[in-house]
Amino acid sequence: MIKYSFIAAFFFTLFFKIYILKAQSPSLYTPIDIQKVYKKNTRSLNGVPGPAYWQNRSDYVIKASIDPQTHILTGEENITYLNNSPDTLQQLVIRLYPDVFKKGNIRDEAVNPIDITEGVNIQKIQVNGNAIDLNASRPSVRRAGTNLFLQLSSPLPPAGKTTLDIQWSYSIPQKTHIRDGLYGASSYFIAYWFPQIAVYDDIDGWDTFNYTGTQEFYNDFGNFEVEITMPDEFIVWATGVLQNPDEILEKEYASRYKNARTSDEINKIITTDDRKKGEITLSKQAHTWKFKAEYVPDFAFATSDTYLWDATSVVVDKTTNRRTVVGAAYNPSSKDFYEVARYSRQCVEYFSSDLPGVPFPYPNLTVFNGSGGMEFPMMVNDGSYNLSGAAEVTAHEIAHTYFPFYMGINERKYAWMDEGWAQMLPNEMEFKLRPGDQRTFSPQMYNAQVLSGFAGNEMDMPLMVSSSLLTGSSYGYASYFRPGVAYSTLKEMLGDELFTKTLQEYMRRWNGKHPIPYDFFYTFNDVLKEDLNWFWKPWFFEAGYPDLAIKEVQTQSKKTKITVEKKGTIPVPLVVSITFTDGSQEVIKESIRIWQKGAREFTVEKQFGKTIKKVELGALQIPDAVADNNVYVVK
Repeated sequence: MIKYSFIAAFFFTLFFKIYILKAQSPSLYTPIDIQKVYKKNTRSLNGVPGPAYWQNRSDYVIKASIDPQTHILTGEENITYLNNSPDTLQQLVIRLYPDVFKKGNIRDEAVNPIDITEGVNIQKIQVNGNAIDLNASRPSVRRAGTNLFLQLSSPLPPAGKTTLDIQWSYSIPQKTHIRDGLYGASSYFIAYWFPQIAVYDDIDGWDTFNYTGTQEFYNDFGNFEVEITMPDEFIVWATGVLQNPDEILEKEYASRYKNARTSDEINKIITTDDRKKGEITLSKQAHTWKFKAEYVPDFAFATSDTYLWDATSVVVDKTTNRRTVVGAAYNPSSKDFYEVARYSRQCVEYFSSDLPGVPFPYPNLTVFNGSGGMEFPMMVNDGSYNLSGAAEVTAHEIAHTYFPFYMGINERKYAWMDEGWAQMLPNEMEFKLRPGDQRTFSPQMYNAQVLSGFAGNEMDMPLMVSSSLLTGSSYGYASYFRPGVAYSTLKEMLGDELFTKTLQEYMRRWNGKHPIPYDFFYTFNDVLKEDLNWFWKPWFFEAGYPDLAIKEVQTQSKKTKITVEKKGTIPVPLVVSITFTDGSQEVIKESIRIWQKGAREFTVEKQFGKTIKKVELGALQIPDAVADNNVYVVK
């Protein structure tokens, strides 16, 4: 009996271990460095943060000013850094983003020679109150690219805390606008501007990627207290909540600002006439604008003595009636921007109530009229476009509030984890170009068609290739269009309700943390209780392209068989449009699930009762890389 029990127990244990291993063993390709995090229990194969998950934190107190005559920004900061990792840190890595303009540094694009500098001028670094000798023969500070490596005289243990005091200055780029710079004579958008401690995470340790202009965010979360000092008549917009409007704005403008915070209407805080008249700020040589932001991954600000200012607000959480203040700051000559506050309000409301259906996480949002389109926590830098273009870029950049900021995405490695969502989330919004205009349009309707023109090209890269290795069109399509269409396709397959529920659970699990692709894949598999690896592999891991083709059309005994061949490797839904000789049409739709089990063909069989003239495959939001096999004309 004892021997039997031992043998039975042995085989039961062996079977149990094999079962568990099989249940937990991912069939998705997983690099060795990612495998290690599951062994360390910082992440889980069901997509939930592991019991040993951790991340570090940086809190900043910053004082800065800009000299509009020299375009030099001068700043000083105090950083409190908390090491929540299980590791003892021998060094700190600090990012000096403006060094992308330093003479001799690597850049992804050419810059105007006027913007080439000697880099960030570091005047002082103190660690825990002790000054670092920046001119020592064997300095503890080393600069490489846009990183500064600071060797600690006393290593930072787990649960340890250290403080840094840094004084610095740099020249703001005047002609080259890589997300920020001088606009006109005296308007600035300031981003990637302060010495910032890099991320130390459970996968790579220190993030030491050199910033060359393409790759964007990967930051830890923290609190910011920031003071910006500017000359009289300059207005400052920034990440966070303005703490002292009454100390800066004349009574009339302070009142307009306060009204906007609770109003559903667009409030003209500063108009063209106001700028001509002047005296918007209290008469003083300079003003210090004070902002506070809680648990955000970055801080940006903008300032101008000529720009106009519109603002409104919107209820973003109907259970608490919490509002977000939404505004636009713009050049009077930018005609599209007179509508941007309205567009922005609509975006914030839609994202909060519809998709992703998560209340907008921030108290403020300002869209600044600079160039291009670039997102920051509570701030957006947008160029000027036609009205539809303005609405589209506004929607895209505001969508970034959720990805990468609310979710803490490592965009340097996985740009598709945020850019793809920013492409997809606004898809079903409908904008009116102007108030009262009955014409509407939806942004980014043509993502699938854009992807069709590039998919299968030799420069078309699988999404799981690190974004840091991609440039040009390879980066653009892998970051924006292919993932955006993949998310839309997944939504179509699951249905709106189930998709939204699952997306919200992914966001609940990982907001304020640092998810990686596998956390996304495994969360969806876990919540849906379904193995979606058949979908993840071709869309995210493999080289390939979507291509459905009409193989043959046969009519026998009044019944028609339409055979569709899946020639490409990326699965897509099936839409067959049949046009009859009498001019009428019939559309047959099939879910992407027809390819789930590896089928290479699908046959539509039906008695139409009419004579067929033409059969066509495809729809506006379904990509197909080879269009010339999508039409069959009956001869």
